[in-house]
Amino acid sequence: MTLHVIGTVHSPIQEGVDTDWGRVESTVELRPDLESALQSLNAFSHVLIVFYMHESTFSPEDLVRHPQGRIHLPRVGIFAQRAKHRPNPIGITAVELLGVDGHRLRVRGLDAIHGTPVLDVKPYFPWFDRRDQVRTPEWCDELMRTYF
Repeated sequence: MTLHVIGTVHSPIQEGVDTDWGRVESTVELRPDLESALQSLNAFSHVLIVFYMHESTFSPEDLVRHPQGRIHLPRVGIFAQRAKHRPNPIGITAVELLGVDGHRLRVRGLDAIHGTPVLDVKPYFPWFDRRDQVRTPEWCDELMRTYF
C-alpha cells in the first residue's frame, strides 16, 4: 500500500489539545500541481479532511484506555474512540470550508496541529456522511461538550 501526502495543515495550534477546535481556522495547503482538483469545491459548505497524525504515538497499552486519559470515564478499546493513539494514526474531520484560494483551503474546525500531513480532501455529502438515529455511549457527551 502506498499513500502520498497531498498537502500540509497550517494551524495556529502547535500541539494537540482536547478543547475548542470549533473556533480554530486553518489553511490546508495542497501541492500546487493539485490546484485543478479543487475546481468547484467552493460550491460545498463543508469538506472532509483526511490526515496523518504525524506526532502520534502508539503502544499496546493504548488498545484499551480511558478516553482523553479521564480516569472517571470507562476504559474502552481504541476503535471505540477517536483518539490519536491508534495503530494507524489516520484522522478524518468534517470541517467548514471558508474558501478556496488557488491550491489552499481555508477551513474552520480542523482538529489537526500545524504541520500535519494531509492525505485526502472529500466534499461533505450528507447522504454518505450523516446518519440519523445514531447511538453513542454517555461518556461521549462529556468529551464532546468542549471539543468543538
